[in-house]
Amino acid sequence: MTSKPVRREDDGTLAIDLWLRCDGVFDTDVALHLTPAEADLLHAQLCYALDDESAALVVPEAKRPECRKGGATTRRR
Repeated sequence: MTSKPVRREDDGTLAIDLWLRCDGVFDTDVALHLTPAEADLLHAQLCYALDDESAALVVPEAKRPECRKGGATTRRR
């Protein structure tokens, strides 16, 4: 992971810059592009993983953990 912030591209995708390593050795850097829906699902699955719980492949919105505790819950446009 790099220190660059996640950014929204002109096509509406979210870009996450990553540093890829193979066996601990830097290989390349790449930008992961996710749709807002894919980013939301990744966010939910990361919340489960951070809480040491198993994440379902697809998590209905009503069952997603609230891991934006203490943060803004509305989306910026």
